[in-house]
Amino acid sequence: MGLVGQTLVTDSGSRLPQGFWSAVAVWVERPQVVNKRLCGARLEAPGRPAREQAQEPEEGAVAAKGRPRGAEPERARGAGRGGAAQSPEAPRAPSSDPDLTCEDLFRSLVTADEEVLHFLRGARVEKQPEAGPDLEVLLRTLIPKPSAPHPVPAPSKEVVVKDVFNGTVTFLPLEGGQLLKVKKSNIYQIQLRHNKDEEWCISMLAFSPERWDSDGIIYPKSSWLGKELLSKLARWSVEDKKNEFKSTLSLISLMRYSQVYQELKEKYKEMVKVWPEVTDPEKFVYEDVAIATYLLVLWEEERAKKGIAEKQSFIDLGCGNGLLVHILSNEGHPGRGIDVRRRKIWNMYGPQTRLEESAIRPNDSYLFPDVDWLIGNHSDELTPWIPVIAARSSYSCCYFVLPCCFFDFTGKYSRRQSKKTQYREYLDFIKEVGFTCGFHVEEDCLRIPSTKRVCLIGISRTYPATEEALVDKQRTQYIDSRHSCAQIPHSEDSSCSSSGSTIETKHCDHHMYLNCLSDEPPKGPFRENERKVPQEDGIWINGFQPRDKVEQVRNCASLPRDFIDHIVLKVANLLLNGKQQNPKEDLCDGSSKTWNRGGSLSLAEVANQLDRETLQRLKRECGGLQTLLKNSHQVFEVVNGRVYIRDWREEKNAKKKQPEAKRRLSSEAFKTRLCWFFMHHPNGCSLTSESCSYAHGTQELRPSQMLKKIKQIH
Repeated sequence: MGLVGQTLVTDSGSRLPQGFWSAVAVWVERPQVVNKRLCGARLEAPGRPAREQAQEPEEGAVAAKGRPRGAEPERARGAGRGGAAQSPEAPRAPSSDPDLTCEDLFRSLVTADEEVLHFLRGARVEKQPEAGPDLEVLLRTLIPKPSAPHPVPAPSKEVVVKDVFNGTVTFLPLEGGQLLKVKKSNIYQIQLRHNKDEEWCISMLAFSPERWDSDGIIYPKSSWLGKELLSKLARWSVEDKKNEFKSTLSLISLMRYSQVYQELKEKYKEMVKVWPEVTDPEKFVYEDVAIATYLLVLWEEERAKKGIAEKQSFIDLGCGNGLLVHILSNEGHPGRGIDVRRRKIWNMYGPQTRLEESAIRPNDSYLFPDVDWLIGNHSDELTPWIPVIAARSSYSCCYFVLPCCFFDFTGKYSRRQSKKTQYREYLDFIKEVGFTCGFHVEEDCLRIPSTKRVCLIGISRTYPATEEALVDKQRTQYIDSRHSCAQIPHSEDSSCSSSGSTIETKHCDHHMYLNCLSDEPPKGPFRENERKVPQEDGIWINGFQPRDKVEQVRNCASLPRDFIDHIVLKVANLLLNGKQQNPKEDLCDGSSKTWNRGGSLSLAEVANQLDRETLQRLKRECGGLQTLLKNSHQVFEVVNGRVYIRDWREEKNAKKKQPEAKRRLSSEAFKTRLCWFFMHHPNGCSLTSESCSYAHGTQELRPSQMLKKIKQIH
């Protein structure tokens, strides 16, 4: 037994020891949070036969706060102190009994080994480990993340023994096929000890550190356990941070997701090189690959559950660039995408990718009775309508939404809960819509490069098909109640004014409706105010406004180039005439000549130096002056409301630490624009021509890679 790491923590918030076990739960149930080479972990249900579980690695994974279909895994608990332990002289072979449980597997593996027993037992008095009230045993499967071109590593199983009484959790890796045994070289233990007052100690111990067998994936080096993992556990143990969202991929098989994602990533990676849109290709391509992977696995499991072979059909409402439609169609699912505005990239897809340019309105003309699934991927104003459209399309129609921007039925969503984040409140609203429409709504978290990555799925109904007319009446009442509530001013005398987290509901039709959700329409003000404006036949609500076909650009990018150049030059001169920052250190790269990096000004000070007409013109743009200066990234740096001249010598050092994807994007833009400092700064550029990413004169200019991509498309 050897110590591989130890750290002291100060518990000023009385979080320990409970915080320690919360941190351990993250490592046990979501190890990919720390070990990025893992896809995740599957916790086996200990009550089932362990041998049966060992043959089922493809089942859906469970996680700390998100279990498949709402099922919470049992913790392994023995019958108590009275349970007879296996004799060390005659341990039961792990593979000899097909009904061997997780607890039996644990006993059969360790009771014959005194050294392992001693390591497990620590300060325990008992001679044998017993899965009793203060000892929990579970079996977990660690699923590695595939990485091309290497073959997919096999998952690895281990027994996790949690001893609350002694403050230890021990990990026993398993190896072998039919005859399982403990891989003693990789046994490790995490300990919590209370020193004094608010001081605690968390230690990482290895059973045999000198024989530690690292594969670099499932089992990193023992030093990694003692540094990276231990530091994370120590920080999490005293953090007062609650996660209001579920764990990622809690509704589908982690193993299957990992396999399909790697296949699709390889298949569609070339899209990054020919991406014609102005958006980041790395983000959008791999995000849509991840969403497509999730849907393909979800649909695969749905077909298996229902016993059907035909692949599900779909409609993507607000499909945007159409890549998700393209991938799903290529993978054999019949479907199409609809969006109000055509994108350049649509020309790249073949005829099998069906994309339509049309404004979608919530009415009887946009029902899809022959479609299995409706998709809303960042569908903006359509997001709350997708559960409604799915419910009214057919009883069997399901939906998948990934909410992003916050919209109600007829406009922007207004907050009503002060104790929730706006994102959490909006997700709850979309779940409420789905529930009111008659769906069992499930929530999951995707693995995509986005802060808005929680999806909501309506895959089954809460009512029999015979009650469709009754439930549809409730849908109509709910939608109308939201519409009338949105039209009432939020003040102390109105219906939706909030005090703390309590919402006044004197006249709000929506809250009156929620209080009397039934098959009978609400009485009183709700009935009097209902549908005051006559609606056209087939229109579900008045006031819905789809996005404009022509997208308005209001980020200063549409301003004339000479106007922007004039402001940039004026602000730069203001800064250069100010007090210099660290003048002694300002030597040009590779030269003894000093370089003036200027002073700094607040945004208000800069605005005071501009004329009124210029400020009014900027005010009409989203963000105004600050946006223009941030867009002029080559020249300025805006930090905490202050404007500085950008020093590219510092940027050069920072670039060395950038991920490969960002460095590749930077290399594509190399020398495609003139260097502002070479052209306008009194001391020229602080970098040499070889070091500067921008062209020092027109003779160095290269053609833009984006123009090349557009030419390839046409």
